[in-house]
Amino acid sequence: MSVREFVVLGTASQVPTRARNHNGYLLRWDGEGILFDPGEGTQRQMLRAGVAAHDINRICVTHFHGDHSLGLAGVIQRINLDQVPHPVTAHYPASGQKFFDRLRYATAYRETVRLREEPVAGDGTLAQAAPYTLEARRLSHPVESFGYRITEPDGRRMVPELLARHGIKGPDVGRLQREGSLGGVTLDEVSEHRRGQRFAFVMDTRLCAGVDALAEGCDMLVIESTFLDEDVSLATDHGHLTAGQAARVAREAGVRHLVLTHFSQRYTDPGEFERQARAAGFEGELTIAADLVRVPLPKRA
Repeated sequence: MSVREFVVLGTASQVPTRARNHNGYLLRWDGEGILFDPGEGTQRQMLRAGVAAHDINRICVTHFHGDHSLGLAGVIQRINLDQVPHPVTAHYPASGQKFFDRLRYATAYRETVRLREEPVAGDGTLAQAAPYTLEARRLSHPVESFGYRITEPDGRRMVPELLARHGIKGPDVGRLQREGSLGGVTLDEVSEHRRGQRFAFVMDTRLCAGVDALAEGCDMLVIESTFLDEDVSLATDHGHLTAGQAARVAREAGVRHLVLTHFSQRYTDPGEFERQARAAGFEGELTIAADLVRVPLPKRA
């Protein structure tokens, strides 16, 4: 049975708190796992959340600030210690190659797993396979930063009433799906268009064209909201978003489920992020992320 859920490992920004670990997130997409921005302490958070090294197929790093990447060393060594049986692909800004190298070989260990390095140099498609297409878009931050977007190919949904009308049932349904027609009945006559699901991961950035492109039409948008709206000047100066800005992006992009995360330690009331997101006019499903929560992707529209 396919599982699509977002597992939150950490939600703090630069400084962790007693309740919030540094960043770390795992997207389960059917049989694959994509680990985003493993900050310090991610390996322990994986244990607490029931995430194994074997669950990781890709690692996507948005940028090389410590709260988004210092956990790479431990995660990579754990992947090798556990002898993960499949290759693991790492995406990260090409300009930070020296930082990736330092983290990958921070200490001595035995390499047992093929880790494929696929650095990101600009906007575009990073991977295209049957489950999804993975894309990157440049963001606006003091160091080079990229956001990631996953798009499932569009497909067809079988309509039981139309199948019954044409007397198609049992194994013939699968045959029709494979061959496109059966006994003069085409697939289009007994099915309807099914839009592929869309997911985006947007971390440290100011408002920019990349944010809008990543968010457009997403079923789930995970986006930083480091600051509250009253501190918008601080957000802009440091290359971040406020809760209201993130919510307006989601509203204008038609996002179905908005997940806010990456909170500054200066704020103690998570409810204020929700209040400001709603005040900005976002009416869809909203999650204010907390460490170790699991957020299922929305059911298909």
